[in-house]
Amino acid sequence: MGTGCRASGIGHSVPWRWPLSPHALRLEPDALSLTPHPVHASAGFTLFEMLIALFLIGGMLAIVIPRVSFEEDLRSTGRKMVGVLRTFQGMAATEQKPIRLYLDLDQGIYWMMVVDGKEERLPLDPGWKTPRILPESVRLTEISIGQDKRMTGRVGVSFFTNGRMEPVTMYLMDGKNNLLGLQVDALTGVIRVSDERFDLPLNRIIPDRVKVLLKASPQTGAGGPARGLTPVSSGTP
Repeated sequence: MGTGCRASGIGHSVPWRWPLSPHALRLEPDALSLTPHPVHASAGFTLFEMLIALFLIGGMLAIVIPRVSFEEDLRSTGRKMVGVLRTFQGMAATEQKPIRLYLDLDQGIYWMMVVDGKEERLPLDPGWKTPRILPESVRLTEISIGQDKRMTGRVGVSFFTNGRMEPVTMYLMDGKNNLLGLQVDALTGVIRVSDERFDLPLNRIIPDRVKVLLKASPQTGAGGPARGLTPVSSGTP
């Protein structure tokens, strides 16, 4: 006698009739297969390909890093010099003592001296008791105080108790002959920075009352580093 029952397989069902035949519960081969299908992952880099990539990256860094370091040394030195000028300007006005910044173009060092009457002495600030050295890749090529231009030797820049400073123009150059100029305006005291040479200053008429403020106080002294002092590396003022 037949019935309408169905035998459940794995994932599907098949009809069967009584009596059961040997093939009544035959299931599809895939229905009993529990083996997972392999998942094909994307292929990664081989060791040879990674070595080639590292070689190319190393070559690019060898070209880029020296250039960046030279330019960064020049820019950072320029920023430090601007900071030095501003620091001495404020120090002279706050302590009511004239200050002289000396720069040696030949040795690439700079230091400060406090003007005390007709004498010059070392500052009380321990950070300025020894000269500071420019980075090896940067050198001072030219300094002008007004119309007086110097390319060698020692130059002194005066900072006055009224907050003024002498109109100085200086040029820094690195090992790649990149140029950076700093210029202090005689009237406003504004410090300009440029990667090109500044135009020659115009012959502006300066009022007599301003000329008095721009004059340095009478002073003597060699302006050299005190005996026994050793120059130290340049740092943040």
